[in-house]
Amino acid sequence: MASLVDRVRGHGRIAAGLLFNLLVSICIVFLNKWIYVHHGFPNMSLTLVHFVVTWLGLYICQKLDIFAPKSLPPSRLLLLALSFCGFVVFTNLSLQNNTIGTYQLAKAMTTPVIIAIQTFCYQKTFSTRIQLTLIPITLGVILNSYYDVKFNFLGMVFAALGVLVTSLYQVWVGAKQHELQVNSMQLLYYQAPMSSAMLLVAVPFFEPVFGEGGIFGPWSVSALLMVLLSGVIAFMVNLSIYWIIGNTSPVTQEMKSLAGCHGSRL
Repeated sequence: MASLVDRVRGHGRIAAGLLFNLLVSICIVFLNKWIYVHHGFPNMSLTLVHFVVTWLGLYICQKLDIFAPKSLPPSRLLLLALSFCGFVVFTNLSLQNNTIGTYQLAKAMTTPVIIAIQTFCYQKTFSTRIQLTLIPITLGVILNSYYDVKFNFLGMVFAALGVLVTSLYQVWVGAKQHELQVNSMQLLYYQAPMSSAMLLVAVPFFEPVFGEGGIFGPWSVSALLMVLLSGVIAFMVNLSIYWIIGNTSPVTQEMKSLAGCHGSRL
């Protein structure tokens, strides 16, 4: 009986985590699109704000003894931090250059790519039922791209890069948590500031820093509040993604995202 109760509690926690991630993921898609359309805040700068707020949130959690940091060698996290930058930057560029419907549907291709990476690079096997689900997903994305009246070639390039980097990132998150024996907060606590430093160096080469359109430009109070809110929600998204992958698998995370596609389509 005790074992059954523990399993029910465990499934309940995972279901709650999936639901929370679904809700905050939908929120950040609409909020970021609003920021791009109504305020024109630069993409990489917004991503940098997300990373910094994520690290600050984890720093506060650590000070409140919610988790205990674990010393990790930076060299073991370098590729993960770099893929985190690419994952967020390319998905935000996809959102900026595509409709929300196309953006969300393109993200559905992350599931087939994750399965392909785990099959060919990690020798992981998947059931026939899971493999068959890839057929309608792939066909749906192809048909949507072909008949999309607002087709944007640059947007589709960013979407494809976003799918590839996101897939690598999510596979590596699960692998690193297992390899380094750390939980979601411990891993993200070290990886977020590394990603922030990488973007801090890159931003001046691609976007203005001061003046009109720069991260330290003359933004209105409402724009700054929206950007800060986006950073707080990004912290929740990042943390819940790590928690889900650590407690289930990258494929589970992406199957949850497929459900979110229908909830946030315009």
